[in-house]
Amino acid sequence: MNQSVSRLEVRSINKSYSGCVANHQINLAIQPGEIHALLGENGAGKSTLMKIIYGLVRPDAGEIFWEGRQVNINSPTEAISLLIGMVFQHFNLFETLTVTENIALTLPRSEKWDLSRVAKRIITLSAVYELNIDCDRPIHTLSVGEKQRVEILRCLYQRAKLLILDEPTAVLTPQETEKLFATLRQIASDGCSILFSSHKLSEVQSLCTHATVLRQGKVVANCNPQTETPANLVRMMIGADVPRTGDWGRGWGDGGKEELISPSSPSSHLIPSKKRKQQPPGPVCLLVKDLDLKPQDPYGTTLHNINLEIHTGEIVGIAGVAGNGQTELLSALSGEIISPQPEMIMLGEMPVGKSSVAGRRRLGLGYVPEERLEKSVVPSLSLLENALLTAHGQGLLRRGMIRFSKLKTWTQRICDAFNVNQAGVNSVAANLSGGNLQKFIMGREISQNPAVLIAAHPSWGVDVNATVKIHEALIEMRDTGAAVLVISEDLDELFGLCDRIGAIYKGQVSPFKPVAHTNRDEIGSWMGGIGFD
Repeated sequence: MNQSVSRLEVRSINKSYSGCVANHQINLAIQPGEIHALLGENGAGKSTLMKIIYGLVRPDAGEIFWEGRQVNINSPTEAISLLIGMVFQHFNLFETLTVTENIALTLPRSEKWDLSRVAKRIITLSAVYELNIDCDRPIHTLSVGEKQRVEILRCLYQRAKLLILDEPTAVLTPQETEKLFATLRQIASDGCSILFSSHKLSEVQSLCTHATVLRQGKVVANCNPQTETPANLVRMMIGADVPRTGDWGRGWGDGGKEELISPSSPSSHLIPSKKRKQQPPGPVCLLVKDLDLKPQDPYGTTLHNINLEIHTGEIVGIAGVAGNGQTELLSALSGEIISPQPEMIMLGEMPVGKSSVAGRRRLGLGYVPEERLEKSVVPSLSLLENALLTAHGQGLLRRGMIRFSKLKTWTQRICDAFNVNQAGVNSVAANLSGGNLQKFIMGREISQNPAVLIAAHPSWGVDVNATVKIHEALIEMRDTGAAVLVISEDLDELFGLCDRIGAIYKGQVSPFKPVAHTNRDEIGSWMGGIGFD
């Protein structure tokens, strides 16, 4: 094919939702073999544009050209027939079907019924790209990271000419990200074009040779991210420098020693630090003692002899590769799964191992699950209704009746404090971008001032400005006496945010160390089960 002809070109794309402009006069061209970044804040219009290209959303106006000819992409089926694949930030998988069955559903009729043949190719692709997926497992038994690997496998199976990636590394470890990038570079070298959306600027600079920057639904810049500083990229995205509140926080640095991160740092997270009060941690607020727990489904991970304690006034982090028991541990701590003995989990002086989710919340436990659309919100309900789901104890009810004026004020306060881009508090949750939805969920839990907050992937899919806001709020919670447990696969986030850190591997938890006394190499080894004592 003539290399002067773009693989994909969109011209003057417009899209609005209920008066809220998502895309306005968008122009974008992607060349064969190019890895092209799509940058912007949450709500800038990135997800809408990608969904238009994939046929999930119809534009109000504009044209799409595929390899030089004008096309109308009216459905994902039509996109797939053009060899366009997409890895979604919110997974597009059937929970009750297996990995093989999910991938087979996207294949032509002549191929999809030969499941044994499909499974063999999945096994081959999984081995080649080290994705480590059991093709016979039902999707509902997989962790968040494993589900994302299935999405990547699905596109690899389809031999896509254009691969669209919406925050693909949000729940991957640095080691997994490096492997993914090696895979993507190989795919691109074979001629496949890649449209890559990420808030991690160091990843964009490492991987991409061209970037289109969106702000408030419009293209505001085109550049080579490898020749720009992170500060310049942030300035293009938000129209200003990242707000600074005092010094910038700890980077993981060399051997875990303290260093300052500036807005021009290539770190994937810019983490502010309100100067730590020099005081010892307070009493134990969350205690887990000798917790052994078998999973409820046959593909889950058994928890073995889990012991951990979190004091008031500290943030503790648990790192781990997806599928090593994080889901089961979160379920046990939140009350979704009941422990064998009540004393295995203590909130302060109260044994809560056999208490319900609601019972633990009444005692001061806040919880941000790892799956936004499945466990954190009801997608079809409004932000008002979703705020009420966990915050009804904040004076929002009177004698069983909803106090709508207070509910509206409380919900709007969350949206304002955490910069949730929405058309109004009556907006349906499913219409928010992934990052805006995460900001709303974090804001809803933090605003209730829990004594203990358990947060999985707190900055998943969130732009750099909002990440700073969320981290500031967590640090402020710590400094006012709350206990915070963060479970994440992002070592940059954990080292920058936490006071102590450990890892989980095959249902076992490592020792915990102060971040100043450890480093990424040690925690990375623990994530692989090496060095557990």
